[in-house]
Amino acid sequence: MRDRLLAAEKVKAIDWRDGALYLLDQRILPSAETWVACTSAAEVAEAIRTMVVRGAPAIGISAAYGLVLAARAHIAEGDDWQAAWEEDYALLADTRPTASNLFWAMKRMRDCLDRLKKHADPLAVLEAEAVAIHQSDREANLTMAQLGVELIRKHQGNVQAILTHGNAGALATGGVGTALGVIRGAFLEGMVERVYANETRPWLQGSRLTAWELANEGIPVTVNADSAGAHILKTKGVTWVIVGADCIAANGDVVSKIGTYQLAVCAMHHGVRFMVVAASSTIDLMAASGDDVPLEERDARELLEVGGTRVAADVDAFNPVFDVTPADLIDVIVTEKGIVERPDTAKMAQLMCRKRLH
Repeated sequence: MRDRLLAAEKVKAIDWRDGALYLLDQRILPSAETWVACTSAAEVAEAIRTMVVRGAPAIGISAAYGLVLAARAHIAEGDDWQAAWEEDYALLADTRPTASNLFWAMKRMRDCLDRLKKHADPLAVLEAEAVAIHQSDREANLTMAQLGVELIRKHQGNVQAILTHGNAGALATGGVGTALGVIRGAFLEGMVERVYANETRPWLQGSRLTAWELANEGIPVTVNADSAGAHILKTKGVTWVIVGADCIAANGDVVSKIGTYQLAVCAMHHGVRFMVVAASSTIDLMAASGDDVPLEERDARELLEVGGTRVAADVDAFNPVFDVTPADLIDVIVTEKGIVERPDTAKMAQLMCRKRLH
């Protein structure tokens, strides 16, 4: 299946070439496919902050390349370049507070710099590390896809419907996706009849991005309003809800796109299995539970306006980006290190002690 997934790859959001980072502008998909060139850490930070690039793994990969651009700029300035590099490090770290992959990737870049041998070329070493982070995520996606498909086959291998929320596909990662990687693999194996994609307000990641990815690959997809999720679980023969994650706490609580929590509650009520697919870099063992993870809130205008035009009454708006799905609502967490069924603190700690399966 791995080779079939690779052959089916049609979408990528991140391209590092000729010393610059190119990001597919996800704010305007699917209307136009426009690439934004970033040649400095500040430009990468702005791209992350303004949602040119989004999805926890993609944010982490982009930040790693941003630190390469920072090193290139500051090494040319003189011997004390690392102090200026740390300023760019702080700038990138301040872009999105919830995504664990951002801080994981940046720490990996700093650790790489700390290990730098005296006569090594810091720019070459940092670039190689960023490329390795990117490639590692691609490989992790493939492993997770295989594990997730085997779970679906184990529990119900016949043709079925799947519901997903947000976008956890190629646009959000360095490969075929986390949740969408599993869905892609299951479709290739003949186990998916239809995918229902919650529209995912207010940025519409489901209707703009997930539906676009799946439709481009000939996977039957139907977009529905977020508020129709429970009705679909009741009436459309959905057997799995499959989502990604932006952070997973030590006890298995999952921080993901706002609306995931209520979907998990509805899935449990209707006896529908709930799968979270995320790389191990998404797991933060320093956060004992989801209550310890900072949850980003964004500008109220994202809810009150459409295309810059006010559509709501003259009122305030609450616009949280993420919510916390308690571990006891989750059937399984799939990572490249393996799977955890009915997650808890002991099982998550055991998972993180493993090496990768590939």
